[in-house]
Amino acid sequence: MAGLIWGMAFVAQSTAMESLGPLQFSGLRFLLATLVILPFALRERRVHSTKKLGKAHLPALLMVCVAFTLGTVLQQYGIVITSVTNAGFLTAIYVVLTPILVTVFFRGKPNFLVWPASLFTLLGIYLLGGGLTALNGGDLLMLLCAVFWALQVIFVGRLATSSGRPITVAVIQFAFLGVVCVVASLFFETYSVQALQDAWFEIFFAGALSGGVAFTFQAFGQQWTTPSDAAIMLSSEALFAALAAAVILGERIAPIGLVGCALIFSGILLVEVGPHYLKSRRNMAQAE
Repeated sequence: MAGLIWGMAFVAQSTAMESLGPLQFSGLRFLLATLVILPFALRERRVHSTKKLGKAHLPALLMVCVAFTLGTVLQQYGIVITSVTNAGFLTAIYVVLTPILVTVFFRGKPNFLVWPASLFTLLGIYLLGGGLTALNGGDLLMLLCAVFWALQVIFVGRLATSSGRPITVAVIQFAFLGVVCVVASLFFETYSVQALQDAWFEIFFAGALSGGVAFTFQAFGQQWTTPSDAAIMLSSEALFAALAAAVILGERIAPIGLVGCALIFSGILLVEVGPHYLKSRRNMAQAE
């Protein structure tokens, strides 16, 4: 469900830029998300009064907030330049990056399939952009934002599991991003009543649904799954973004670009589904 909502939100993020600046839109959508989810966070506090966010959680919470903010802002600036389809697939590369970063920062041991999956992904990026020289600044921002999304997935999973307060974690990251972006927008962008009226639906959809509901689904669901497994489910946003862009915006990409999309998604599937398949084959062989 989170992947479906996020994929559709790429369209709202793109059309909102006709009226608002990236900082304005990001700040307003997540302040709205904060208001939508805050009552549920307060209820979580009452129901799970024995589970608290303490000082030990502050470093991970800060990492979540910073990674979430940088990932969102870079994505919003990137989508001004690149297409919704490219944005969806390039953002989804965080699925391949997640196990790699787990290895780098937490000494994890990813399956060997991560490496061919990475090659598939890099080749897919090359074909999706029509060659490295054809990749524009928006595509490069999307690649950079994927790094921060991978870090956010890792730290949200660790924090939601250790604290038992996933909704509270979601609200804090929303409020942090909202305040930072709105304050920054006062210096770099100009507000107008007409612009807010023109973009009200995009703010509502991206704030209440994509921001409030979908990111809370992510934080809540990651209590019971690993960061890498969560990433594969969330990566479905790329397919939903491409579908929504085709239906609503009429976006089309060249056949070679479709091959690139297929390679990126194949890399995503390989890094997550592949290990489970190999494990099942080993279990069957042992049973025989």
